[in-house]
Amino acid sequence: MRLPKARGTLSEQLFTALREEPGTPVTIDAAVADDAEDRAIALWASYELHYRGFEDVDDRWEWSPDLLRVRAGLEEVLEADLRERYAAHRPDRTSDRVEDLAKDLFDYVAAHDGPSMARHVQTDATEAQVMELLRQKSVYHLKEADPSAWVVPRLPTGPKAALMELQFDEYGDGNPARLHQHLFERGLEAAGLRSEYGAYVDEAATTVLEANNVQSFLGLHRRLRAASLGHLAAFEATSSIPSRRMAQGLERLGFPDEIVEYYREHVEADAVHEQLAVRDICVPLVELEPHLADDVFLGAFACLDTEDRQARDLLARWGVAA
Repeated sequence: MRLPKARGTLSEQLFTALREEPGTPVTIDAAVADDAEDRAIALWASYELHYRGFEDVDDRWEWSPDLLRVRAGLEEVLEADLRERYAAHRPDRTSDRVEDLAKDLFDYVAAHDGPSMARHVQTDATEAQVMELLRQKSVYHLKEADPSAWVVPRLPTGPKAALMELQFDEYGDGNPARLHQHLFERGLEAAGLRSEYGAYVDEAATTVLEANNVQSFLGLHRRLRAASLGHLAAFEATSSIPSRRMAQGLERLGFPDEIVEYYREHVEADAVHEQLAVRDICVPLVELEPHLADDVFLGAFACLDTEDRQARDLLARWGVAA
């Protein structure tokens, strides 16, 4: 994968700098960003250096102090926006007892009422709409589970073991052919879409880039480890039924079995994963570190909120009422 197309002043300056020799001074200020789209693609590219990198960027840029300074400025905006939105949706918990956390977290997720992209695919979406949706989803699903992997070394024994159990399933139980990323890759190929990593980032909506950035941001910062796990818990808790609807919608439209199978795989897997993520990962972590409880809900909100924003954006493009 090569650097994506710039989307404004900041990303243009940043990507020009990244093509230079590492060690070249970078005097860019994140404040020069034109808008949210410019910030989103610049931050996405900064994070991507920690994943698979770019063919036209020297790997030594990953830990450049100048680049990290620019990234930190972008992260300040991302976090401030996220926390501002969360403030209006912070749960009013009647008890701060750790033993109530699982119920409170499941209730918090269940009470959320956002637009359902999966329901639209199940009953009304056109083939062209689903193809666009798959291209947008590929930005995350071709590195599915990777943001959560950053958290593993930051956890105590019990939560770490449970997260590894969940991740082992995400990574195919040791079988490369069952790796969830690979299943999505095969599905894209069967549907006639490009399957190489990052193939569609240049057409990714700002909301898609922001959702990816939130996952990377939470996963890469130790202080936000509980928020990363809360995000994971909400993601798994809201995946099983939508995955069934997605599979039914893809079958309705005659999509190849390979992409349908990707969603079928998640119907049962995520029903198990939600219990693991909440009861065996988040709850034991908060038992050991009670001050992290609110961060778990922050992460859950981040997941629900960014999924909503992506759905509303795409549905609005298609003229569908959210």
